[in-house]
Amino acid sequence: MTTTVFSTHASTRRWPEDAARHDGWRRWLRALAAAWLLLLAGVAQGQGAQVLQESLQRSPDGVYLSARIDIQPSAVVQDTLLRSVPLHFVWQADVYRDRWYWSDQRLARVTRTLRLAYQPLTRRWRLSLSDADADGGLGLRPALHQNFDSLGAALAALGRVSDWKVAEADQLPGGARLWLAWSLQLDLSLLPRPFQIGVVNQPQWQIQVRRRLPVPAQVSTEPDPQRSGLERGAADAGR
Repeated sequence: MTTTVFSTHASTRRWPEDAARHDGWRRWLRALAAAWLLLLAGVAQGQGAQVLQESLQRSPDGVYLSARIDIQPSAVVQDTLLRSVPLHFVWQADVYRDRWYWSDQRLARVTRTLRLAYQPLTRRWRLSLSDADADGGLGLRPALHQNFDSLGAALAALGRVSDWKVAEADQLPGGARLWLAWSLQLDLSLLPRPFQIGVVNQPQWQIQVRRRLPVPAQVSTEPDPQRSGLERGAADAGR
């Protein structure tokens, strides 16, 4: 008895509807990947603010931070300011020692609080600086003030630190790997009570930047950068 086996090769050609469906999936995945990359970029830069420049200098007497941020408040925040409601922004910097066997050790912390307010009588913007911690406004006593003709000029000064001393030399152990975590954010806890209701999770109220920099291992002997007007006054007042 003879058995004959017949075989037919399956066609690998896609039907038009299959090709269109696969192309649609690829386009959707590419769009999703692009949106995810944009989201990651936004998280790295921060919400309502973008880092334009940052540098860290280690001198014989300590570590100094310089940074410049472009602050872009939402229309809701700007309207609140125009209603003469003051807003508080907090700079914070922490120096850590890297430890492989345990959580990193914090060696130093400094904070700087700035109060931004619109003065309707003079139509000017006042920026007040305090190096005290913002504890609900009770212990916040601004010692230095500077007036500006526009909101843009006030925000430019608010989003800039130059030669800000974030750690003393005797706080830094030799031979250790150190890094700095610094941030700037709008402190919603210092808003008047009626404004605090429901604003915590609203994206238009989120203005913050968080960054991390390695502390240079070598001590630099170059001249320190020039301070801004508010920072020169803060340094002179602390002497």
